[in-house]
Amino acid sequence: MRTLVSRATAAEQAARRYLACLRLPEILVLQGSPLLGAAFALHGPAEKAVGPLALLTLANVCLMAHIFLLNDWSGLAADLADPHKAAGVFTARGVDRRDIGGLAVLFLALSLLFFARLGLVTLGLAGAIAVLSTLYSLPWFDWKGRPLLSSAAHLIGGVLHFLLGYSLGGRLDGRGLVIAVFFALIFAAGHLNQEVRDHQGDARSAIRTNAVSFGRRRTFVASLILFTLSYAVLFLLALQGTLPRPLAALVVLYPFHLRWSLTALAEGLTPTSLRRLQARYRVLFALIGLAMVVALYGQRVHPIGRQAVEVLFLARVC
Repeated sequence: MRTLVSRATAAEQAARRYLACLRLPEILVLQGSPLLGAAFALHGPAEKAVGPLALLTLANVCLMAHIFLLNDWSGLAADLADPHKAAGVFTARGVDRRDIGGLAVLFLALSLLFFARLGLVTLGLAGAIAVLSTLYSLPWFDWKGRPLLSSAAHLIGGVLHFLLGYSLGGRLDGRGLVIAVFFALIFAAGHLNQEVRDHQGDARSAIRTNAVSFGRRRTFVASLILFTLSYAVLFLLALQGTLPRPLAALVVLYPFHLRWSLTALAEGLTPTSLRRLQARYRVLFALIGLAMVVALYGQRVHPIGRQAVEVLFLARVC
């Protein structure tokens, strides 16, 4: 009996160690884009969408887990040399590199298996995202250390990630592509912000990110420009009707983003100030995502309700 209990305890401890190696907050944040893509594409009774949305979420969780594990597996030496990351490296939790590599392969296989059940187009998009991740992370390609190319990978990946959910609607079209640009700009801008935060460790490991190659301040300004463009795209798509028109009012959130960014700049772009900025703008974009869902629901519940919302929006603008 004691042997069984000790084995169960050991298995539980091992499971906790492996679970701690997953970047769960990042994985959860990255569920938003494909789920919103599905929200824009799916029509009909909500109960019929539950199954595909659940499968999409499960598949995307596995795909994001693969991407982060592959990145951690490839960047182990650089992370150990970075004082801001060393304590959180998987080897510090008692998990070796071989096990992380095996987990990365397992999660990729599971994700592709789940995505295959959603259709060939969705599977192809997931495969393309996995290829981009491989080019970015693996040292043989090292797109992470190639300035501009790393940002291009995140722009393309951001488009594909939104379309991953949008493809559940049965086809890809111009509307889906232009909405995807909004999410891609956010994704690429957030990555540049992260490069600025990781500048010290990347420079020490001779990883030529944008922040190392062009400087922290310039890269941060580039990130802010991309964020600004994302708000502009949201506003314009709402005005022209590609997005529900009331969403144009969300441009009022931009001054908060700008103020917080300028505060981080004034504080010297320290890791602490950049993490605080990241937490704040994630709240803003979570609010935008929630507003998108509410606006879409309002459009589909009843045409009269949709017209009422638009009248209220026009009254607010005028």
